[in-house]
Amino acid sequence: MASVRKTMARRSLAAVAATAALGLVAACGASDDGGTGGGVKDGKVTITMGLYGVMGFKETGLLERYEKEHPNVTIKAEIAGDEQTYYTALQTHLAAGSGLKDIQGIEVGRAKELADTRADKFADLAKVPGTSHFLPWKQNQVTAADKKVIGLGTDIGPMAVCYRKDMFAKAGLPTDREKVAQLWAGDWSKYVDAGRKFKAGYKGDGVAFMDSSSGLFNAMIYGSSQQFYDTKGELIYKNNPVVTGAWDLAAEAGASGLTAKLRQFQPGWDPGLANSTFATTVCPAWMLAHISEKAGPQNKGKWDVAKAPKGANWGGSFLGVMEQSPVKEEAKKLIAWLTAPEQQAYIFEKLGNFPSSEKSLKASEVAKAKSDYFSGAPIGQIFGDAAREIPDKQVLGRKDGTIKDIFQQGLSLIEEQGKSKDAAWKTTGERIEKAAG
Repeated sequence: MASVRKTMARRSLAAVAATAALGLVAACGASDDGGTGGGVKDGKVTITMGLYGVMGFKETGLLERYEKEHPNVTIKAEIAGDEQTYYTALQTHLAAGSGLKDIQGIEVGRAKELADTRADKFADLAKVPGTSHFLPWKQNQVTAADKKVIGLGTDIGPMAVCYRKDMFAKAGLPTDREKVAQLWAGDWSKYVDAGRKFKAGYKGDGVAFMDSSSGLFNAMIYGSSQQFYDTKGELIYKNNPVVTGAWDLAAEAGASGLTAKLRQFQPGWDPGLANSTFATTVCPAWMLAHISEKAGPQNKGKWDVAKAPKGANWGGSFLGVMEQSPVKEEAKKLIAWLTAPEQQAYIFEKLGNFPSSEKSLKASEVAKAKSDYFSGAPIGQIFGDAAREIPDKQVLGRKDGTIKDIFQQGLSLIEEQGKSKDAAWKTTGERIEKAAG
């Protein structure tokens, strides 16, 4: 299913939900059992959960199902609408050692920071039975230096390219998803080349090839083993050809008039979808629901999904159990069940959250899934193949989410303010050093 990652889609929940987040998280205060809120009384087990956005467990009725299958268990879940608010409160509670739930949600952009600095607060899940079904790179994201695993994977965000068939036809480009994928197969620079062809061929005003250069940047870096940090936790973005290459290409696209200058999930992006002001967007699996909602029924069948040049992942979450939870073992059993292949496939079927379980990807309800809104695109196959292309090990850093946001801001200096690539890079570097120093 944070950082402009899956949680950015979650932030598009109704304003009342986001506003209520402050009250929800603030309610997670210390309790009589030391702050976790759960416990055992008269043989009855109460397990508390701190979640954010639409992780799917409560929304699909899985928590109720678990309670029915385990009559001695009661689950109390509090859900914050906004991940940033949630994480700020979680950091406060971790530092204070109180106010923590038995189970806490972890967004991928926060995973490394928690694994490096707060692993002692989390129970080790490395040996929880029945949890060997995850994609190799998924659990690596929440593994500490001492091999302690602080979370079990929920969803992921494998990436593709969502495009408007009608706009491609008007620009003289192919519309069949297989032929569209061939336009840029194996190389993101070919995607930008397709943008130039689109710009030259499209007859009309007010339509750009892509929404923003930052989406392109994200897709390019998130398919690599190393991005901003190395395995020692040192910043390497300045000398990492993956990052510098992505910056150069994204900056070129932004300066060449190929973008609508609309950063994803920022003001103006949703109206851009509704008013059809761009022809493509790099889209993680979780973004499809957002596009279909904001683009509206009038654009159903006009959108399609094509394989991206290279596999990459943007977003995802985990469930962790707190070390001091009085119901730690019961909580471990609960999250193992919630993240099991069957439950992941069920959540995907109901909500579209893409599974991190390798076994789930083979389930018929995932592998054979198609999207009516996106012209019957075989989304299970497209996103499943992208997930399998991702390197088995991805090196994350403590401030990955923050750095990614800063890069987005840096690219917007080029798109929106006309800054040169070098000047924007200098400003971006200064901001990163300040934030990550």
